[in-house]
Amino acid sequence: MRTGRLVKALSGFYYIKVDEEIYQTRARGIFRKSGMYSPLVGDIVDFESDNLKEGTLINIHERKNALNRPQVANVDQILITMSLKSPDFSFYLTDRFIAYSESFDIEPVLIVTKKDLNIDDNLIDKIKETYKMYKIFFTSKEHFDKDLGDIFTNKLSVLAGQTGVGKSTLLNTLLPELDLETGEVSKALGRGRHTTRHVELIEKNGGLVADTPGFSIIEFTHIDKETLKYCFVDFDTPSESCRFRGCNHINEPKCGVKNAVESGDIKQWRYDSYLQIYEEIENYKERY
Repeated sequence: MRTGRLVKALSGFYYIKVDEEIYQTRARGIFRKSGMYSPLVGDIVDFESDNLKEGTLINIHERKNALNRPQVANVDQILITMSLKSPDFSFYLTDRFIAYSESFDIEPVLIVTKKDLNIDDNLIDKIKETYKMYKIFFTSKEHFDKDLGDIFTNKLSVLAGQTGVGKSTLLNTLLPELDLETGEVSKALGRGRHTTRHVELIEKNGGLVADTPGFSIIEFTHIDKETLKYCFVDFDTPSESCRFRGCNHINEPKCGVKNAVESGDIKQWRYDSYLQIYEEIENYKERY
């Protein structure tokens, strides 16, 4: 029996990498019969094989996380790609992606594209100040931050971000051999076309990157509203001074987080994002 990482799933075949070799396998029927979860790209798996073309996947190791879109397991970081212009930068959408990353205990990394189209330097400063607790990179059509390549080492990365912000272009810059199809932003609709294909892990600077252009739509159906506050890391320290231990920072008196918002230590737009997502989760649970 061998152990390796599942790097591609396509047409019923699972491709498992061990050192420099990739084995083509099929899953044993037990996955369908026993109700076990299906293999996902990124899984650490056990398999049996006498050659590179005919193997059997027999076991999936315990996952630390698993995303539905794209379908990838054991993700270390999500590269949240947002543009300054066309489409305009959205703090709310950025907060959604960051909270989503935190909910899976995945490190968020913010990549802001189209710096060459920006005419408001105050916006860049506002972004840096709001998300100073995270890694932030700014890129443009003519300038690509070389330090961005260093973030992949020993990590499995996926991309996320608003449609049309340049996720495919970014991946093509990082991994020219992919030659991913890129979708231009529709001037009429103000948004891009989805160009997502099957997921495959590609090596980059000692790490692995999912070659899908990423995902732009997320839901918070996997967490409770009481858990959401832990997905806003800038709430952690102020919440220590909350009067009530289970404070959700909504209507409770003597709330440390609300005091921090009033003093400016927590940005108002971050808190507004929290309230909107909280209400979304609350409404979802009531409907179902």
